[in-house]
Amino acid sequence: MTLIDDPLFYALAIPAVIALGLSKGGFQGAGQMATPVLALIMPPLEAAAIFLPIMIIQDLNALWVYRKTWNGRILAIMLPGAVVGVVAAGFVGASISDAAIRAFVGGISIVFVLYSWIGAAKLAAEAKPAGIPAGLFWGAFSGFTSTMCQAGGPPYQIYVFSQHLPKMMFVGTTAFFLGAVNAMKIGPYLALGQFSMKGLGTSLVLLPLALAANQLGFWLVRITPQEVFYKVLMVLMFIIACALLYSGASELLRG
Repeated sequence: MTLIDDPLFYALAIPAVIALGLSKGGFQGAGQMATPVLALIMPPLEAAAIFLPIMIIQDLNALWVYRKTWNGRILAIMLPGAVVGVVAAGFVGASISDAAIRAFVGGISIVFVLYSWIGAAKLAAEAKPAGIPAGLFWGAFSGFTSTMCQAGGPPYQIYVFSQHLPKMMFVGTTAFFLGAVNAMKIGPYLALGQFSMKGLGTSLVLLPLALAANQLGFWLVRITPQEVFYKVLMVLMFIIACALLYSGASELLRG
């Protein structure tokens, strides 16, 4: 079996895979670091393609664990938009700048988190209904950015955080949405030629570690109080948004 043999790759991939496992366990923001970390040493789409088989297997695990706790209305609104976003990314993936996408997603996410913190009392007063136009837009945005650089979490969270779902309902809905989006991405990645035997072999080697971290994530979500859980997610989202903005902006400035 052919594998990537660069020690620096594994030095970066191991913590990234652990974060991905925690993310699929429920701490969704943690996984946003995975592709940007590997993008330091390889093209973002190639890095995303290495993680995609791992993520799909983790998704199946998460779907089973959270099979009874998900919000059907949110999924029915967001998934049609996600299809549009994934298809659009498949068409423009070879020409659009990954750096520009990372910078834009990071900037939008930072604004959302800062607004949430500054206006926390207002946000906590009343949950917003799951509006259809906004859900279609953020679903499409999430599908697009997930395909381009595995950064579908922040756009999804911008829409779903405002619904104030119970903790386990939020985690289950996230698992179903991102699981569906990851399955949609197989076609565009094949069309863009991002899968290779070396990449798939490397994914297989990293899978046991990813699944172990996945189980740790399930356990942490269940024992973490709901208020603390959302605060942790917002902090993770802010950190990852800053990393995405810095990574994208610095690459754009160098180019």
